[in-house]
Amino acid sequence: MARALPHPLLSVVIAVVWILLVNEFSAGAVVLGASLGLLVPLFTARFWPGSAPLKAPLTIIEYLLLVLWDIVVSNVQVAYLILFRRANSLRSQYVTIPLDLKTPEAIAILAGTITMTPGTVSADLSADGHALLVHCLETTDPDEVVASAKARYERRLIRIFE
Repeated sequence: MARALPHPLLSVVIAVVWILLVNEFSAGAVVLGASLGLLVPLFTARFWPGSAPLKAPLTIIEYLLLVLWDIVVSNVQVAYLILFRRANSLRSQYVTIPLDLKTPEAIAILAGTITMTPGTVSADLSADGHALLVHCLETTDPDEVVASAKARYERRLIRIFE
């Protein structure tokens, strides 16, 4: 079964995304989405070193809801900064976040989450994978940025992946 369906979760995600992109729930869209969901992981399986173990799958839902909330709140904050603050008054800086995460999948999700949240961008990962360099559009306390990222995101990713 694992050989015919190497990444079942990816297969489901591809099929659902295809149906959402087509914006039509028809037999043809479902068949093509299912076909893509089966074939893409099958042809790319040799490039995947192994699947990431998920220790707490239900925490994924909590994580996604938290990220969606943070994106909405950050959009409002960045809109305020853009509309009501002068560019030369912004206190932007780079912050180094030390990582307790070990798995590459978890580190990639953390970096992607930080980048998706308006006002922050993941700029670099250290060569040893133990620190993430993040640019913050507005911050007065780099330690608070580190504490927030570790408490809000990294702690949950550790529960999910490690």
